[in-house]
Amino acid sequence: MNLNLHLTFDFIGIVTADLARSLAFYRSLGIAIPEGLDDAPHVEVVLPGGLKLAWDPVSTIETFSPGFSLPSGESRIGFACSAESPADVDAAYSALVERDPAAAHTAPWDAPWDQRYATVRDPDGNTVDIYAPLPASPDSELPPV
Repeated sequence: MNLNLHLTFDFIGIVTADLARSLAFYRSLGIAIPEGLDDAPHVEVVLPGGLKLAWDPVSTIETFSPGFSLPSGESRIGFACSAESPADVDAAYSALVERDPAAAHTAPWDAPWDQRYATVRDPDGNTVDIYAPLPASPDSELPPV
């Protein structure tokens, strides 16, 4: 059932215990990741075709999901959809949680990397983030990546 949401699936996020090692691995696969980001709270690159691939260290995830720990085993991946506006993030989260209350994970909030952000879970427990850029702020905490 399509909820008539205006979202674009355009982002794959990797949560990593060792950001430097993960970035080195993906660089070895030919992904053009700028140097000097081994201590960053968030790294994001645009792949050919426009799909974004990003990395977040566990410490970043813990800032908005206290007690988070990496799952064990295989298939640890996060998905994300961009929204047209911060208001659309709120509307999408509300619509998805209204449809299935078990989808609720992290209610919309303003992330320090200048995005309105929310997270829902699919029926198998995989997270799907929904985000939109916030209006420009002169006191942004993180540099653009």
